[in-house]
Formats: sequence, C-alpha cells, structure tokens
Amino acid sequence: MKASPFSLEGRVAVVTGGYGVLGGALASALAEVGATVAILGRRADAAEQKAAEIRAAGGDALALVADVLVPDQVRKARDRLLTERNHADILVNAAGGNVTRARNNDRPIFDVPLDAFDEVLQLNLHGTVIPSLAFGEAMGNRGTGSIVNISSMAAQRALSGIMGYSVAKAGIDNFTRWLAVDLATRYGEGVRVNAIAPGFFIAEQNRSLLLKPDGSYTDRAKNIISRTPMARFGKPEEVIGVVQWLCSDAASFVTGTVIPVDGGFGASSGI
Repeated sequence: MKASPFSLEGRVAVVTGGYGVLGGALASALAEVGATVAILGRRADAAEQKAAEIRAAGGDALALVADVLVPDQVRKARDRLLTERNHADILVNAAGGNVTRARNNDRPIFDVPLDAFDEVLQLNLHGTVIPSLAFGEAMGNRGTGSIVNISSMAAQRALSGIMGYSVAKAGIDNFTRWLAVDLATRYGEGVRVNAIAPGFFIAEQNRSLLLKPDGSYTDRAKNIISRTPMARFGKPEEVIGVVQWLCSDAASFVTGTVIPVDGGFGASSGI
C-alpha cells in the first residue's frame, strides 16, 4: 500500500517554543503523524515535560535547550540533534508573542519606550530568523527540509496597540518569501519555506485583553468577532492541519507562501 503523502514517518521535526500553547499543540500534532519531535526552548524542565508527554502518548520526542535569540546556543542544539538523530527535516518557528510594555492601547505610540519596541522585534523576528538560518543550513546541505514560520493578521492589517508586533510579523512575511526563493535557488526543490498567518486565538498573552474576569468578551474581543465572518475565535488545534500539510510531501510544490488561518478575517471588508 502506498504511503500517505501527509505522513511524516521517519522525519525529525524541531518546534521552537514547543511547550507553549500553540507550539505544544503543533509538536503533538507532528508526532501524531510520525515525526520525531525536538522541543526547543530556554526552559529545560518545560521542554522535557512536553517531550515526556509526547513519549507517553506513543511518540518519539526529545528536549533541546536553547534561547532562540542566542545563535551559538541554537547552533549547538542543532549540532546535538544532528549527532543524535542524524538529520533535521522540519522546523516550526512557534516561539514568539507580544510584549506588554510595547503595547500602546492606552497611550500615544510616542510614549512606548524604544527598547520595548526592540524587545518585541527581537522576540518575534530575530527569534524566527536565527533558528531558520541554523537549521536551514543543515536542510540545505542535505537538499531537503521544510520550515514553517508563524505570521499574523497583524502583518497585513493595522491593528491598534501593537505596532512593534505588527512590524515584526510583517518582517516574517518578507523573510519567509525571501528565504524560500534563496534556498530553492541554491539547494533545489527539496527545501521549502512557508508561513501561516493565524487570526485571533485566545492565549495566555492576550487573555486579559480579550476576556473579562468573568469570561465574557471585552470590547476589543467583540470588535474582532464582529469582523470575523465565522464569528468566533480560533482554537490552537485549528492550525494543525495546515502545518502538517506544509511539512509533508503533499505540499511539495508549495514554497514562499503565507497562508491565513483566520476564519475569514483577512478576506472581509467588515461591510
């Protein structure tokens, strides 16, 4: 029987931020379709806990300790993985998020400290570029691999209060296209780079902005829902199928794309 083009059997996947809400869901999902999953993050205990959870569910996983903003640490983690598992076939850059002090919902943008802007830019853009260059080099040398970045609706629309985050995610869109072209041109069709652009999901970082203490929606949440044709927030598991597809041979002719997973938010004019 012919193997499914969606299978990831025999492949080694690295998920940065793999013990977070989104990263953790993606790490488990990749393991479920056969990949060995390396959980990469700063917190050794959290990375090992997630790896143990995957192993308990019947998958294969290990923890890699590195700060995605420190190139030497990321390269050492890559080299350890190559030594222990021989290759790295998939990289999902799930590390990132907003920085509270970089927001300007309740003040002019001129009052946001420049170092706060730098912090959110580093976390999201540099935190994707650094792992992509480290693991992308290994993929290029082998002639095969798939990198999936996490963009956002904030890259495409001017969303109030989050200038730094928006600029960082717009950078990820461009970086995704740029790296896709460069790697395919230099190393051939086997190395691909894509991104997903989630719409609005409730996570720990934005919970207080979207939900009141009693669980009801804030005014910002109501505005989001009113502009989302599906009229609800997304769930972490709803990005899983797209990422599994992008990592698999079923997407072998797909590179340089940014795919919305947004309930129609990006398509709607709001009218």
